[in-house]
Amino acid sequence: MNVPWKEWWPLLLDGAVVTLQVSVLSAIVALLIAAAVGLARVSRFMIVRGIAKIYVELFRSCSLLVLLFWTYFALPFIGIELSKLAAGVLAIGLNISAYGAEIVRSAIMAVPAGQREAAVALNLSDTQRMFRIVLPQAFARMLPPFGNLLIELVKSTSLVYFITLSDLTYQALILRNNFNSWTLLIFALLLVIYFLISSCVTLAIRLLERRITAWR
Repeated sequence: MNVPWKEWWPLLLDGAVVTLQVSVLSAIVALLIAAAVGLARVSRFMIVRGIAKIYVELFRSCSLLVLLFWTYFALPFIGIELSKLAAGVLAIGLNISAYGAEIVRSAIMAVPAGQREAAVALNLSDTQRMFRIVLPQAFARMLPPFGNLLIELVKSTSLVYFITLSDLTYQALILRNNFNSWTLLIFALLLVIYFLISSCVTLAIRLLERRITAWR
């Protein structure tokens, strides 16, 4: 029996494009929020730290699937209606950013206190100490865990199937319904495609880490 590749590839490629789109947009949202909340977590102002901590605990404890249902199915009841793509990106971005914020916080706190003391001795302002001394060193520490988090983000995009966004998983299930006898091969292809996307993320992070840490 011949494998119907010609019928499969258009759907899988369309799904891969949607998965990549959701992944990239969600990663941008997550990284921006994680940076802001992570910096807020080490703020000298107690109220700022408190708000940031509440954000982290709220979205880190919330199920991503439930968050997807909230952004797509529940928000319209209060007058906020989002497209499937926007709902998926927002839910994934909020959830992943909560974990990312803790990576930012821990990386900043891991910079030796002597570095800060030296910056104070040089009469640098708080802003100068953070952006010229602390963050450049913390950034190198953030890359490995952020790489793992981005891979987790890519895998999390498969949940947008539940709001009927036509990503890889959605398209694979359509193929499985139409070509039931090829279920094993279809899901094997799905695993391979996710593996290739994750491998590209891993490679990009390693190259960036090597470049950033070259001074060491």
